[in-house]
Amino acid sequence: MSRVLIIGGGAAGMMAGVHAGRLGHQVHILEKNEKLGKKLYITGKGRCNVTNNCDVEELFPAMMSNGKFLYSAFYTYTNQDVYTFFEEAGVPLKVERGGRVFPVSDHSSDIIRALEKELKKAGVQIHLNTKVKELQFQDDHVKGVILDHGKVLEADAVIIATGGLSYPATGSTGDGYRFAKDAGHTIARLSPSLVPLKTKEDYIPMMQGLSLKNTQLTVKSGKKVVYQDFGEMMFTHFGVTGPMILSASAHLGRYLDKGEELKGYLDLKPALSNEQLDARVLREFEGGQNRQFKNVIGHMFPSSLTPVMLLLGGIPGDKVIHDISREERMHFEEVVKAFPFTITGMGEFKEAIITRGGVSVKEIVPQTMESKKMKGLYFAGEVLDLDGITGGYNLQIAWSTAYLAAQAIP
Repeated sequence: MSRVLIIGGGAAGMMAGVHAGRLGHQVHILEKNEKLGKKLYITGKGRCNVTNNCDVEELFPAMMSNGKFLYSAFYTYTNQDVYTFFEEAGVPLKVERGGRVFPVSDHSSDIIRALEKELKKAGVQIHLNTKVKELQFQDDHVKGVILDHGKVLEADAVIIATGGLSYPATGSTGDGYRFAKDAGHTIARLSPSLVPLKTKEDYIPMMQGLSLKNTQLTVKSGKKVVYQDFGEMMFTHFGVTGPMILSASAHLGRYLDKGEELKGYLDLKPALSNEQLDARVLREFEGGQNRQFKNVIGHMFPSSLTPVMLLLGGIPGDKVIHDISREERMHFEEVVKAFPFTITGMGEFKEAIITRGGVSVKEIVPQTMESKKMKGLYFAGEVLDLDGITGGYNLQIAWSTAYLAAQAIP
């Protein structure tokens, strides 16, 4: 059996460790933090969205880059396999809206504890506060690693599972990209993904903290619709965030990279057609013919949104309802159905759930996750140029690629 060193004790590193250990290899996880699973602990707002319960073939459209590369990974170690793994490890799971899978307890710590328990059962040795300085090579083989204090650890195989650059406070500081470069690999351009979006208008911060649950988002570049989604979002002091916005960021990054100006439009009443909205507004108007506009529309919107609707709607707040023309009413309803803002940029790595870009998958064997450049060197998880939308898909990438790497070690 082989001596295996796994650099990184996050989702991919732990899963690779469990499966390599179960196969009888002598496995060591080298983790520079004081504990395992530091980033996993905060995923899904601390609840840990483990995977998605969709059909396997539905995983591929949720990938933002290199989905075809994951064919072997997803079909060999499916989302159902992940579900079974955690339930058998003693973590009951539940499925929520959009197929998102969480622990019944809503505690990510249960997922980490289960992985730690399985690592122990598989005989894996954990080395915390252990930082790898560089890899060691001999000809076209990886031979081990050198730790930052100079100690050399020999190995038959090394799995790089260091994560990306997102949430650097959890230890994701890009070490894996440096190791990959040393082994001759190309790194696809790195940028934050699944991040809040920055906006231009000064009325957006006026609504800071306001969440909207059932809202439709349309994003245009010029006249072309480049993204559309329905869901939950929130206004912040610098722009917009929330599940729908984070997913949008994965699609919009490439347009912003090219310097295109993107206009966002929120349909604040997506359940109503234009005719139904007009009937609703007229009903409100009929009940208050002699009242001021600002005192009537308060029924239709949350309190922090009302002043902004007055600002954008074109009807003075002190105008009496019976004096409002049909044209004014129609313009106001247009704003309700297409609340405008300008997207100027993306959040930073410290806010990003994942990293876009990474080790080029053209240089990795898709059936084994082994490097085409260096024998015995494997990659798993976010360090690779693979990313998906929100909903458990990125953790599925970690679990599946880790499983393939572990299984492939001779």
